[in-house]
Amino acid sequence: MRAKLMETIKKGHLKIFFSYAESIGTTLAMLKAAQTAKAQGMDVIIGFIGPRICHEALVLLKRFEMLSPSNGNSEEFNLDKALERNPDLILVDGLAYSNKGGSRHRKRYQDIDELLKAGIDVYTTVNVGNIESLHDTVTEITGIDTWERIPDFIFDQADQVELIDMEPQELIERLEESNTRESVFTVEQLTALREAALRRCADRVKRLSHGQQKNSFHTDEHILVCLSSAPSNRKIIRTAARMARAFNSQFTALFVETPDFSAATLENKQRLRDNQALAEQLGAHIETVYGEDVPYQIAEFARLFGITKIVLGRSVVARKYLFGKMPLTEQLISYVPEMDIHIIPDKSTDKRYHPQKANPHWGFHIIANTAKSGGILTGATFLSLGFYRLGFTEANIIMVYILGVLLTSIVTSHQIYSLVSSIASVFIFNFLFTHPRFSLTAYETGYPVTFVVMFLTAYITGTFAIRYKEQAGQSAKIAYRTKILFDTDKLL
Repeated sequence: MRAKLMETIKKGHLKIFFSYAESIGTTLAMLKAAQTAKAQGMDVIIGFIGPRICHEALVLLKRFEMLSPSNGNSEEFNLDKALERNPDLILVDGLAYSNKGGSRHRKRYQDIDELLKAGIDVYTTVNVGNIESLHDTVTEITGIDTWERIPDFIFDQADQVELIDMEPQELIERLEESNTRESVFTVEQLTALREAALRRCADRVKRLSHGQQKNSFHTDEHILVCLSSAPSNRKIIRTAARMARAFNSQFTALFVETPDFSAATLENKQRLRDNQALAEQLGAHIETVYGEDVPYQIAEFARLFGITKIVLGRSVVARKYLFGKMPLTEQLISYVPEMDIHIIPDKSTDKRYHPQKANPHWGFHIIANTAKSGGILTGATFLSLGFYRLGFTEANIIMVYILGVLLTSIVTSHQIYSLVSSIASVFIFNFLFTHPRFSLTAYETGYPVTFVVMFLTAYITGTFAIRYKEQAGQSAKIAYRTKILFDTDKLL
């Protein structure tokens, strides 16, 4: 019975009064619209109105029932009281506001979403600087980093958006005449903000029109953004989202999880989760692949899923390898020369970003791994001495050391130990088992070739052992996550 009752509750309608700057009059326009609704017989109340309103808005405000604030704080919207009062229409200023600590929801738009689900119509206000995908654009125009932002889907899914417009020069004159506030922006800045707001409204209309045409929702474009834990990645995601919106294309966010990522700091892991949440919020489909060769994994994913454009940041171009491999972009171009690759510059990436590894017991791990590799090398040496006394050939002794390097690769946690073990094996073999013994010199002309082959064989074997170990660990993670998804699907 309760379920049937809930089904009969119609979801409320959301109307957003939108502007490109403060003091244009979104709150006043909202109050005038509410007055019209009240005259038509609707039960209208005021949930929350910001403190900065004009005299005309203040006069209109007195004509409505005002909801008492939460915990006596005039800046807090009382959600519980609003649900209990259950009006036809409620006015809640500041869609992008953050609630104080201890509130049921962290953001004001989450409060409004709960009101809508309860069947209550909502009028609210927001500025262009509060739209998530436009954050970087607005920051570049104004030089101000706006912390209060809403996901784009809140704006796009609103039942109605009314643009409250005004000429920039007129806005500046209004502020000067009021003698209360001065404009912190120039005419040029306000004009740019106005253009961004107009474009965003036009974009919303375009998306709605495409949404009504099922066969033409997506173009042939499919945009891929590369995720990372870099601080600049949020700008990359927003840029890719705007591209996807402009092309009406599919949008995918890909994270290539390397074996080293398991040792990343908690800060980096949290930043990655935040970046993934932002990408999903902006409409991206999140994908994760596993592998050591990042550009190869990106290229293979792009081929398999029909990606046409790849978007990544300059911060990920930094060379990572000891012997100076090509930058990631150049490797991608070599793998997928037919694909468009867009590099998003960022002033904050002038200093190249290198993820830090979290290892609170790094000293212990170094000692433990060193002890393991040293023990294996010592054991291999004693075994080789035994074989030497029994008359075994040098080839047999070399195989013992290769086996030692292989074991070192298996029991240690980094490739550096197999490298050091390979070098040490060559020197020990030269010192103990080649003539003249107990010397690093070798009289036989073929020994240098033997040493090189011995080193390469040991190192390559150890490297493959490490990779197989890492792949086994990644396969276990994939199997575990698949099991969780399967169990969850059965419960549903």
